[in-house]
Amino acid sequence: MGRTDHDRGSGDGRVFRFAPSPNGLLHLGHALSALLNRDIARAEGGRLLLRLEDIDRERCREAFATAIVDDLRWLDVAWTGTPRRQSEHFAAYRSALDALAARRLVFPCFCTRGAVLAASAAKAAATGVPRPTDPDGAPLYVGTCRQLSSAERARRIAEGRPAALRLDMAAALEAVGAEGRRSLRWRECGDGAGERDVPAEPAAWGDAMLARRDVPTSYHVSVVVDDALQGVTDVVRGRDLFHATGLHRLLQTLLGFPAPRYHHHRLVLDAGGHKLSKSRGAPSLRDLRREGLSPADIRRLVGLGG
Repeated sequence: MGRTDHDRGSGDGRVFRFAPSPNGLLHLGHALSALLNRDIARAEGGRLLLRLEDIDRERCREAFATAIVDDLRWLDVAWTGTPRRQSEHFAAYRSALDALAARRLVFPCFCTRGAVLAASAAKAAATGVPRPTDPDGAPLYVGTCRQLSSAERARRIAEGRPAALRLDMAAALEAVGAEGRRSLRWRECGDGAGERDVPAEPAAWGDAMLARRDVPTSYHVSVVVDDALQGVTDVVRGRDLFHATGLHRLLQTLLGFPAPRYHHHRLVLDAGGHKLSKSRGAPSLRDLRREGLSPADIRRLVGLGG
């Protein structure tokens, strides 16, 4: 898979992207990320792209997409070209998944979320070992459907059983080889520690989900494909996605994509020390605008000065 002429970055210039999900209004955490992307892109003489990560069609709304564009313009965050909407590019994600499937690196998973949790709890009870979790704290998948025969998988698919698609982590790591695993790392520029190489640890995610039962892709696949197709050279995003980069580097390697540089920035926290989120009722930029705050006030609130 290569970049298209429409999405390709210009020349050797640096390309950044801000990629919110239109499933709610932007809050101060989004503002910090958008402003950092803009500031760093300007300092580096690069371009900033806007991407709307709207693969979840049940939660994403056009009204939120419109509000995102309006809030960013109010903040004086400008971007190049037309915003990329992930919901318009499922074919590109399918192509990437097909490439992995052709190498037998993925398998269909028929388990519901409840079944995954129950299997994890049962294994922990049987072994007396606390169930392992991924970097986000979710119980690791125990491999129930990885053990199914090809005939059984085909039978369930023929019956119309809904299935997610998971990465066979052991097979994927074997595919990159011992030397590839040793060189699997990324260039990190964030947190004020200077540029450094960070070893990737994709195995921490187990058999990661690459396509959901109700959506024909996942965040991990979509972000890797989009960054490659859009020629993104620098990914500036929150520290909460630091560990996901290990999985992204594995997917980039398997798919023959280049590795961007990464800058994982600090998060904006609420009074309880939690990351701001829409689900926790973080005040939106729209609310703060109604209260009379200016873009300069927003910069100060997120710790970027006036």
